[in-house]
Amino acid sequence: MTAEEKELLKERIIAVLGTVYDPEIPVDIYKLGLVYEINIDDDANVHILMTVTAPNCPVADQLPMQVKEKVSTMMGVKKCKVELTFEPAWTPAMMSEEARAELGFDDEFGMGDMMY
Repeated sequence: MTAEEKELLKERIIAVLGTVYDPEIPVDIYKLGLVYEINIDDDANVHILMTVTAPNCPVADQLPMQVKEKVSTMMGVKKCKVELTFEPAWTPAMMSEEARAELGFDDEFGMGDMMY
């Protein structure tokens, strides 16, 4: 794959990740900042490094499986591996501005930079 093909595939993967939600939070996992890395090799194998909002999250085992299922079935993806990590720990500061707005976090008062 060329660098351009990888970038286009990555954009499509991000769009698919926008359909995956933590059932307790009405914002997709990508906007929440739960996806740390999306790597694509020359053979179209995808490696996604992600986390959950807390180690004891009730869907900690389900979200990575859901991501793998959705990305693996995408045209252009040969294989998909999803790795769950807790380093660094997720914080609300990792959310996109759009997610912060949707959830009512107000950066004017510094809430977007709070560490939990």
